[in-house]
Amino acid sequence: MTFADLKALDHEYTMQTYGRFDVAIDHGVGATLYGPEGERYIDFASGIGVNSVGYANPKWVLAVAEQAGKLAHISNLYYSEPYARLAKELCERSGMACAFFGNSGAEANEGIIKLARKYSYDKYGEGRSTIITLKNSFHGRTITTLKATGQEVFHQYFFPFTEGFRYAQANDLDSVKAQDGEDVCAVLLELIQGEGGVNPMEYDFVQSLAAYCQERDWLLLVDEVQTGVGRTGSLFCFQQYGIRPDAITFAKGIAGGLPMSGVLASEKCRGVLGPGTHATTFGGNPVSAAAALTVLEILDDRELEQVKAKGERIRGEIAGWNLPCVSGVRGMGLMIGVGIRGEKSHRALAAKCIENGLLVLTAGKDTIRMLPPLTISDRELEEGLAILKKTLEEA
Repeated sequence: MTFADLKALDHEYTMQTYGRFDVAIDHGVGATLYGPEGERYIDFASGIGVNSVGYANPKWVLAVAEQAGKLAHISNLYYSEPYARLAKELCERSGMACAFFGNSGAEANEGIIKLARKYSYDKYGEGRSTIITLKNSFHGRTITTLKATGQEVFHQYFFPFTEGFRYAQANDLDSVKAQDGEDVCAVLLELIQGEGGVNPMEYDFVQSLAAYCQERDWLLLVDEVQTGVGRTGSLFCFQQYGIRPDAITFAKGIAGGLPMSGVLASEKCRGVLGPGTHATTFGGNPVSAAAALTVLEILDDRELEQVKAKGERIRGEIAGWNLPCVSGVRGMGLMIGVGIRGEKSHRALAAKCIENGLLVLTAGKDTIRMLPPLTISDRELEEGLAILKKTLEEA
């Protein structure tokens, strides 16, 4: 099928809910992708942070194929080995106590919201259910997670939204305290606001916020949908902030390309959600769990150190170009934002990168976002940076 045929098929039979770039992808190897007519791209997007170990990774392919040939689905009415082993691995490497598995980041965030509200209901009764989130945050596209998202642009069309959220300024503890009240049960935040523009939280703010939550007996909830599973150079981003959240969410890169998400909860929250309080049909799917186990095997301590080193190299090179259209570069590990200024928008420059053979993303109002596969080779990294530099020089 040609690109023109594929595009026509899409426009005739699918809801046009995505502002797709004018490109189609057929297959990939490592961090290199190919279109249906042989077009070649270096991938600095990894399916919005999903393809954490690249494309056609032999270990990942074998694990998925073997599990698919053994057991694809059985439901959570019965025990199966892959999800149980995965829960153990995640808990041991994160220091958390227990896991719940779902399918998407928004679903995981719905689960963590339920956990916080039930924790408070069990301990204090009704009336203590408000969750404070941060302005410029993004937590998903369900009715509830849209309302949890601290951006007014997302609070449109789908009224009435779920109530019970208030918003504070990032990196401003006084702003959080201003939203205090007897109705508050938790704070939910991203340690790096991804969709909001790749904005890392300040270390001291996170430390102070964690202490304030403990003082008020609010649950500290961390949305690691995008920052988790090695993206920032540690298995979870919170491990670089010196805190122990009460619960976190993860998704995107966990299964290396298959749908999977989850919640990790602390010992304090272990018993909050019991039988009948939360469930999902495909959660802990054996094939996705087997893929995730392989992803964690690949992302050992040595590989995570490489993620940090690659990220430092990318940010250092871009900063050293001193290009007029670049207002700054920020991020952690291989979660990188490049601020754009001038006549050409970040969206236009992202499209030009694709035309030149490099897949990148956008975020916020002025940011090119890069989330390469964590296993990207030095050769692919060099080629991608060369394309990015050429594109920005021509801006």
